[in-house]
Amino acid sequence: MRCLAVCQTDLVIRMLDEILLPSFEVEFLVDSKLMARRLHEAGLNVTAADPRRTDTYLKADLTPGTCVIVEDNGRRSPRKILGAIRDAGGTLVYVLGVGISDFRSREEELKAQFPELNYLALSELFGGPLLTEFSRSITRLKVQQYQRFFSDADRVLILLHNEPDPDALASGLALRNVLRRTRQTAIIAALEGVTRPENVRMVNLLDIHVERVTAAQVAEYDRVALVDVQPHYFGGAIDKVDLVIDHHPEQPGYSAVFKDIRADYGSTSTILTEHLRAVDANISERAATALLYAIKSDTLFFNRQANRVDIDAFSYLYPLSDAALIRKMEGAEITMERLEYVLKAKQHGRMVEQVFCAFLGTTPREDFIPYVADFYLQLEDVRWTVVSGIVNDSVIMSVRNLGYSRNAGEFVRKYFADIGSAGGHRAMAKAVVPLRAFREKFGNVQAEAFTERVLAMALEFLHEHQPPDKRLVRA
Repeated sequence: MRCLAVCQTDLVIRMLDEILLPSFEVEFLVDSKLMARRLHEAGLNVTAADPRRTDTYLKADLTPGTCVIVEDNGRRSPRKILGAIRDAGGTLVYVLGVGISDFRSREEELKAQFPELNYLALSELFGGPLLTEFSRSITRLKVQQYQRFFSDADRVLILLHNEPDPDALASGLALRNVLRRTRQTAIIAALEGVTRPENVRMVNLLDIHVERVTAAQVAEYDRVALVDVQPHYFGGAIDKVDLVIDHHPEQPGYSAVFKDIRADYGSTSTILTEHLRAVDANISERAATALLYAIKSDTLFFNRQANRVDIDAFSYLYPLSDAALIRKMEGAEITMERLEYVLKAKQHGRMVEQVFCAFLGTTPREDFIPYVADFYLQLEDVRWTVVSGIVNDSVIMSVRNLGYSRNAGEFVRKYFADIGSAGGHRAMAKAVVPLRAFREKFGNVQAEAFTERVLAMALEFLHEHQPPDKRLVRA
């Protein structure tokens, strides 16, 4: 296809020549004979003529099918140029805004007279891709540092949080690939095992081996990396590691040789996908399936704490993964045990001002608590869920909301960070508090009183800095 580019600056001409060839037959039109001569000697197809004259385009054999690009650098209006092109029969016209601060206003101004033109801003065309490339280069340098630092270690530990979820499992698998390690030279482990049905199914279907280690054994490894978790989670048992990769808000109180913490990402698997792509690593179908399932799971299929980078990672992984296997892993969500706790929450829960609060008592597994919190958030009149239970002498609390009200992470940190582990994002958060510490602060509250106490905290938090007319509706 023939393209006629009407340009004023050397840089734009060389850029367009580099980009458009060989897909287009490109000719350049400039009003400076000196520039035309210099660029012609450099091998470009350039003609010097007055771009404001209609006969210039007639001599250039302009047709309705010729693609015309007009540079607009803001120094002078391109109206006369556009008028001459229109009078010569040009219909496929693009204006390229270069250095125009308010290009939207410029576009409206020109389209009022030339409604058929297309306005493109150079900053929009190249800003995103350029930033992506710079970001990838920085990530590549980081990953190469990790690789060098871990290369001479005989025993590497990739530590996950207790009851590892899909994001932790996939991230551990991906980091082992990033570090160019095998199952024998980099152990994926957790202090507690995998018990949730969907996680067990994922581990079995993808053959992810997760060993159990003690906090004391962590120190026996030459290098220790944490994924989807930070050392504060372990209550002081681990305060020094070599690498932390996580998408939860950064917490103080520990030292790490390397950190890559991106709280604006929807999953740690998104970060690890970027790491793999940055060093052009071969992503196997197994790894792609794990990462894709993790991104989908942690963002509730982009309905929670997700942004452009998560969608980009998902799009990249999708053709590499096994969709049938993902459907099989998702089939483990509903079990009779979980439904029992959903019913228990209904019997003993309370809803006030669209906040559902329930205490499940002593539960054999931690996963019942976030499952119930997620379940009740789906109800029509519920905007917040605060579900608690006791697991192994600790109070576990899961907080969920629709993401457009106050921050769930701030809620748990305000009330529980001083007596346990508490943190999270705007739409989801978690607190783990030793039962003894909870009782010392709030008293030895029984089941019904526990629900009322926590509900009162949630309402107090939501009412802070909020005028009465903006409060949640009383149910």
